[in-house]
Amino acid sequence: MPGPDPLSRNPATGTPPKGGVLISAFNWLVSGMNALGTAWICILMVLINADAFGRTLFAAPIDGVIEMVELSLVGIVFLQLADATRRGRLTRSDGFFNLVAMRRPRVGRYMGAAFDLLGAVFMAIIVYGSIPLLMDSIRHGYYVGNEGVFTAPVWPVKTIIVIGCIVTLLQFLVFVWRYLAGGRSVSEAR
Repeated sequence: MPGPDPLSRNPATGTPPKGGVLISAFNWLVSGMNALGTAWICILMVLINADAFGRTLFAAPIDGVIEMVELSLVGIVFLQLADATRRGRLTRSDGFFNLVAMRRPRVGRYMGAAFDLLGAVFMAIIVYGSIPLLMDSIRHGYYVGNEGVFTAPVWPVKTIIVIGCIVTLLQFLVFVWRYLAGGRSVSEAR
């Protein structure tokens, strides 16, 4: 189980984290995106239940629920990706890394920085590949659904993908900075 979030305010003094206002503002952004994703889940639950009750009780389903759920799942994942990264909740195999970090903390810091730098590079690749798809969806007006019944544009979700990847990329870079700044241990950097 991960320890306390090293990038949040110090609970004893209420002071902002190392990095000051910029890191504090970034933490608010990441937390806000996570909260938005959670609220979106609640709205989806209401929509799905309303559709189910409409189908069962009144033989009147809500048009477009399936399409909205399809788009929403992708949007929610990318809204909450940076927070999952920040809190150490992404799936990873770190047995060897933890062993090295315990025995050789300095090597562990550099390994952690290298791993998180690779995470940032991976997010940059996704952004690089997603921006043309976003531009195409805006330019050509791509949508999901059936004309005359229900349609929803795909560009808002494509925008969320790009923003979510950029924020996650920045989160990885914050970790790299914390690993390399001041000789912090692995547990302090995360």
